[in-house]
Formats: sequence, C-alpha cells, structure tokens
Amino acid sequence: MEEANKSRYHTGDTLCDALRFLSDASYAILPRDVAYKVAEFEKNVLGGVRWIADKKMGWIDEALSGGDRLREEWQRRYNRPPEPQTTTTPPPPEGMG
Repeated sequence: MEEANKSRYHTGDTLCDALRFLSDASYAILPRDVAYKVAEFEKNVLGGVRWIADKKMGWIDEALSGGDRLREEWQRRYNRPPEPQTTTTPPPPEGMG
C-alpha cells in the first residue's frame, strides 16, 4: 500500500517535480501511439544534434593542429624563434571521448 502512495512528483525538489509533471502530461494528452512516435522523433533529433556536436569538436581539434603546423611553418619561413610553450592541453571534460 505504501508503494501506491509514493508519487514521482513528490521528491522534495519542487522545480524538478513540476518539470517532470509537465513532461509526463505533454505525452499523456496524446494518444499512446502518437506519444511514442513523437518521443522516437525527439530522440532521433537529439541523436542528430549530438552527432553534429561530436563532429564539430573533431573539426575544432583538427583546426588547432593545423594552426600549430601553419604557425611553425611561418616561424621557419621568417626565421623567427618559436614562441615558448607556456600552456598545456587541458584534459577533455568527463564523459567526452
């Protein structure tokens, strides 16, 4: 009986409870098959956004490497001494490849 009294909307965090309820209600107002199709579409869109973000991060890394090579080439071409390396590469954020 205690299980029946527990609600996923009474976790103690009012804002999260309200957002969870609104999210649930947005699917509850739709017919079941439509709700599942909408949810699948949303997941696909988010997966595409994640793929694009991953690609963009790869492009940034490639551009940094290319910039380093070009900078060194320019320094050799104009006989300038290389700049001292004062920074280190920070580790990637947790969860990132």
